[in-house]
Amino acid sequence: MSAADTARAVERLRAAESSRRPCAPVRDLLGVTDQDAAYAVQAAGIQARTAAGARRVGRKIGLTSKAVQSQFGVFSPDFGVLLDDMVYADREPIPLDRFLQPRVEAEVAFVLGADLDSPTAHVADVLRATDFVLPALEIVDSRIADWDIKITDTIADNASSAALVLGSTPRRVDAVDLPGMGMVLEHRGDVVSVGSGAACLGTPAAAV
Repeated sequence: MSAADTARAVERLRAAESSRRPCAPVRDLLGVTDQDAAYAVQAAGIQARTAAGARRVGRKIGLTSKAVQSQFGVFSPDFGVLLDDMVYADREPIPLDRFLQPRVEAEVAFVLGADLDSPTAHVADVLRATDFVLPALEIVDSRIADWDIKITDTIADNASSAALVLGSTPRRVDAVDLPGMGMVLEHRGDVVSVGSGAACLGTPAAAV
């Protein structure tokens, strides 16, 4: 992919976010399978946001269930960057006009007390490095119209991330059953989604 195509993809996504008008997919510029090209677009977009004052605070891991991976025709998760202006506290009001077409997902947030800087880090390293875990809600959003996305579209669009709400009750990793923990998501009293930690690559620690 040329530098010009990278710049065009970055600008298309930036314009969609700033205008609050979803754009066409960027796979016409990146191709459907070139994840390296998509991550280059993501990195350029994040660089622009940090240059404007945002601060990196974490990473988002997506496509962690086998069912969702099969929908995209991939066999591994994708990743995005979490910035400080994306984080909300439990019960803090969230301005909905910052989003285009938001959805919500329940997550487990790992708050680390040490860096995971080895390319061969494994589950034991993750558990050792984790200070505590928090319940979290991720607000996903797509700058691409009608969520018409393939793997390169969502990666370029910072893994379709928008915001997150962190719970305020920490738990030590040795005090919770990560694979066995359950989730029930309700909307006005009606159950709309259920899940378990085991659906996330067997355990959320493996995803990290």
